[in-house]
Amino acid sequence: MFPRALTRRYPVLSNKNFRFLLADRLLAPMSVAFSTVGVSFAVLDVTRSPAHPNGSAADLAFVLAAQTAPSLVVLLIGGVIADRVAPQFVIVAAYIMIAAGEGTFGVVVLTGHARMANMIALELLTGSGMALFYPASTALLPRLVPAGELTEASAISRLGMNAGTMAGAALAGACVAAFGPGWALTACGVGMLGTVPLNLAIRLAASERIASASEPAPSALRELREGWAEFRSHTWLWVTVLQFTVVLAAWYGGFQVLGPVVAKAHLGGAQAWGLISAAEAVGLIAGGFAALRWTPRRPVRFVVLIGGAIAVAPLSLAMLLPLPVILLTSFGLGVGSELMMVVWTVTMATKIAPDKLARVSAYDALGSMMGMPAGAIVAGPIAAIVGVSATQYGAVGCIVVASALALIARDVRTTRSAAGPSGGQGGVADEGGPKLAVGAAGGEQLLVRADLGDLAGVEDHDPVGAGGGA
Repeated sequence: MFPRALTRRYPVLSNKNFRFLLADRLLAPMSVAFSTVGVSFAVLDVTRSPAHPNGSAADLAFVLAAQTAPSLVVLLIGGVIADRVAPQFVIVAAYIMIAAGEGTFGVVVLTGHARMANMIALELLTGSGMALFYPASTALLPRLVPAGELTEASAISRLGMNAGTMAGAALAGACVAAFGPGWALTACGVGMLGTVPLNLAIRLAASERIASASEPAPSALRELREGWAEFRSHTWLWVTVLQFTVVLAAWYGGFQVLGPVVAKAHLGGAQAWGLISAAEAVGLIAGGFAALRWTPRRPVRFVVLIGGAIAVAPLSLAMLLPLPVILLTSFGLGVGSELMMVVWTVTMATKIAPDKLARVSAYDALGSMMGMPAGAIVAGPIAAIVGVSATQYGAVGCIVVASALALIARDVRTTRSAAGPSGGQGGVADEGGPKLAVGAAGGEQLLVRADLGDLAGVEDHDPVGAGGGA
């Protein structure tokens, strides 16, 4: 009775392919959370010295930069591939790369063979997998669900991702504290391999694919040019992406690189860092439920404002606030970030032609993430000169200024929400511009980051994972 009640309330759950996707979006972020905690504390443990009793922030910066650097190349290639072949197969390849990178990282830590050279090399492999994942993930969801179920599918999918992130972050912090980061990284590798059968079980009919096998495929360079032309034709899109180039660079350096240093020195170590990630994930879940019922009237302006609010992440650490207060701010940021992610997903799906969505999303993610390696590389050395807190305050200022400048663009301020062509909520109309049917709904993003976030992602994983505000 309970499953029937769920499918009546949320019809997309009756879609078998979507259920496989949902299971994947639960397990993959849970696994990546072990990497998020494990990598940072593995590097800090390996680089401890009399000069750096809590580990070297500069060395951690280089390792984390290696994880994000491949996005500068692989994202564009991944966008072309995902527009040509079944995206779930691209995702499988990405997951195997991540499993190999993080699983091997865990083994070298456990066996005492971790060195800067091999840690950087393994994170380059992991980062390549993450970059390959994002455009394929963006292209997959629209091909699994009807246009009218877009907002519902995107919100439910992200709820699963955030539930996995929440559970994984809490477990990862406890695992690192009790057993060490090597076991956490090994668990990440095993978990990522477990997601492969779920993606292989997804079935897409040939008619649902973008290109027919009987048609000659255009050159990759031509496809990249077409994607770039589509990307730059939307002012709201490239302005927001420029904003997030700065926002994510400052956030990555001030929070992701220097955050574990602050946690180890002042908050209790890996367990505290895991709790901070878990609190944000709880906020992401709450934001997901809110996204099922509410859409901002001016979606792009909302995305830009939430981008500015990301400043509270490094600010709370710079001020050395008590851990409960930091957890509360992380929860609030999670709520806003998840609303932002869903809004951005639907906006992209509504405004971008289906056959160009993966490529445009690749440019979106590339532009947003291209500053992250630089943010990581400069954060450690700057902190060594001026101090960790001063560096984090500088990151806060960069985020606020970039977000204020983005609001100057008229399209950012005036784009309004509207009912989609199917009658559901969540479509967007750009005043004075062309209106596209919601035929290629949505997309999932990793922080990063993201948040992964958002594998999060880059949907991320992290408060924003990846991509122009998402």
